[in-house]
Amino acid sequence: MKKLWEKSTSTTLAIEEFTTGNDRLTDLFLAPFDVIGSMAHITMLCKVGLLTQAELHVLLSELKAIYQRIENGNFVIESGVEDVHSQIELLLTQKLGEAGKKIHSGRSRNDQVLLDLKLFARCELEKTVVATDVFLETLLAQSEKYKHALLPGYTHLQVAMPSSFGLWFGAYAESLADDLQMLLAAWKIVNRNPLGSAAGYGSSFPLDRQMTTDLLGFDTMNYNSIYAQMGRGKMERTVTMALAAVAATLSKLAFDACLFNSQNFAFITLPAEYTTGSSIMPHKKNPDVFELIRAKCNKIQSLPNQLLLITNNLPSGYFRDLQITKDIFIPAFDEILQCLRIATQMLVKIEINEHILDDSRYDLIFSVEEVNRRVIDGTPFRDAYRQTGLEIEQGKFQPNKNIAHTHQGSIGNLCNKQIADYKNNILEQFNFENIHKAEIQLLESL
Repeated sequence: MKKLWEKSTSTTLAIEEFTTGNDRLTDLFLAPFDVIGSMAHITMLCKVGLLTQAELHVLLSELKAIYQRIENGNFVIESGVEDVHSQIELLLTQKLGEAGKKIHSGRSRNDQVLLDLKLFARCELEKTVVATDVFLETLLAQSEKYKHALLPGYTHLQVAMPSSFGLWFGAYAESLADDLQMLLAAWKIVNRNPLGSAAGYGSSFPLDRQMTTDLLGFDTMNYNSIYAQMGRGKMERTVTMALAAVAATLSKLAFDACLFNSQNFAFITLPAEYTTGSSIMPHKKNPDVFELIRAKCNKIQSLPNQLLLITNNLPSGYFRDLQITKDIFIPAFDEILQCLRIATQMLVKIEINEHILDDSRYDLIFSVEEVNRRVIDGTPFRDAYRQTGLEIEQGKFQPNKNIAHTHQGSIGNLCNKQIADYKNNILEQFNFENIHKAEIQLLESL
């Protein structure tokens, strides 16, 4: 099948397969966004006089039919067609003839794929933000539920000071709130319109880039056409850095959960239905789900570096190297979403050991409490420290387990409301509703 760019010379099959790569597969994820972007583009072309109103009407009608085909799962990229952009233009030309050939005016596949990737990323970032919020709220709920259940805190994997499940769950909630800041920063970079930059140098057509920016619900456009093209690779790297932040929090929690679930710790018990057995050891209940979360999240943390190594020595302008960033970028969202959702389900069903510190092996974690009590009674800190240390050495230390921490962020003052307020303030800065409204208006236009 003749390519959009072919003139009199055709490529060999081997070259075609090599240069097409995985595009026929990855571009299926971009298909609905290619349609929405094309609808905005041709609406603008009509406004600036490059399409008639009658042409716009039939093109919008057919694009909506293609969109519905995509939604129904009946859209395919045919053999011999390079990518989703070519497939949609082919369908329009087959159905509408000359009108279908006009939609590419003022546009390159360079800014077309940039736009598709940004629209895709907006959609997937919203899902990620929602799933992160649900997980964070679950952590806060568990923090409140178990705020009085004590457990040992560790430094150097040595028992150190009293902690609590309230403090432990809340720590991961606040970590995710900071991760939402990373997602917000990525969102702001994603939510800028590259359409109209064409191959990276603009167009001699009188394009109205503000119009397509508004039609697609973007905050602003990428103003400089060269920079719009330079954003390819940078956008994906920025987004995966934000996903990696969420993944790092999840991975650390997963490690804690595996450790705390082991018989040597016995701090928590994972729900039986989320564990697996051994082929030879009938007693085993392995924390495979958390182990896989840890592994998958560690893999996600490698993605920014993979993208960096593909893109870091490219000068300005478009290069085909950028094509393979899709293979890394597009699957990342589904993987982080799976991890967030399964971790949320498990967290609700975790059973907590509320009597951990009854075991005498943890008595020494109350030594700091004793030092502080003596300081409050008037003993200088360094003397109180030495007195308590000598009692420990001589086997005379008797722990007082009645502890009272009152400062912000401590066992007795978790600041969960403040963490929730911090998180909610971040969430308010995502303008998801503006985007939904813009996309609905485009799909209902005629």
